[in-house]
Amino acid sequence: MFPLHDNIRPRTFPWVTYTIIGLCTIAFVIQMQQGTDDSRLVEAWGMIPARVMADADQESELLVERPVIVQTNMGPQVVQQVRPLQPAAISDWVTLFTCMFLHGSLMHFAGNMWFLHIFGDNVEDRVGHFLYACLYIGSGLIAGIAHLVSNPASAIPTIGASGAIAGVMGAYILLYPKAVVETIIPLPIVFTTFAVPAPVFLGIWFLMQLFNGASDSGTSGGVAWWAHVGGFVAGLVAAGLLMVTRIATPPVEDVRPMTFRNFHS
Repeated sequence: MFPLHDNIRPRTFPWVTYTIIGLCTIAFVIQMQQGTDDSRLVEAWGMIPARVMADADQESELLVERPVIVQTNMGPQVVQQVRPLQPAAISDWVTLFTCMFLHGSLMHFAGNMWFLHIFGDNVEDRVGHFLYACLYIGSGLIAGIAHLVSNPASAIPTIGASGAIAGVMGAYILLYPKAVVETIIPLPIVFTTFAVPAPVFLGIWFLMQLFNGASDSGTSGGVAWWAHVGGFVAGLVAAGLLMVTRIATPPVEDVRPMTFRNFHS
């Protein structure tokens, strides 16, 4: 399932959401300009569990295996190169924050920003700009810690806004239990859009993360499943506290009509 939009119109301009999207876009453009040196930038600013957990002596001994292209008498070949792990550009623990602004590919970046665009504006509208920024960053940090705890020996850089955005989604499911998400669902021959209740859409997404995390010990295909779970739960708890204390404003009443489309494959 891929979301197109929800049916809630925010009452305020989501400048924090758009600022985050802007910062992630700038970071991604810088990554693309690095070309083949992108891996070193990711190692310098990404969160690497083994590096965070290691002491000074152990950190200097950490090795990483990366694919590189070398010229041979048979032409360009991809080989696995083992080299010392790039040291962090800042404190190892601060990479729990900086890793939230880096992404591994165009699809990774675009997918994250689209989910943030759909769900972030409405959460920001109900909890306010400052608390929304705190919820986003806090969820991202807790997501990073969840991944760190589940994979303390991993030398794979952890990057992406997915954990923080999972926190936004966890908050959304409580703040907008009656919302509807227009969703593309691939069926044979055609891709059809359906109006899916937001709790169903987000609940299925969360269960998928939980199942994959339990099945694959936290990583599979480069995905930090437990970071998604940790971020989602953090956002859920934060939204619950804001609702109980009545800090969150009343729900948005203005809704947009849902439209339905068929896309022939």
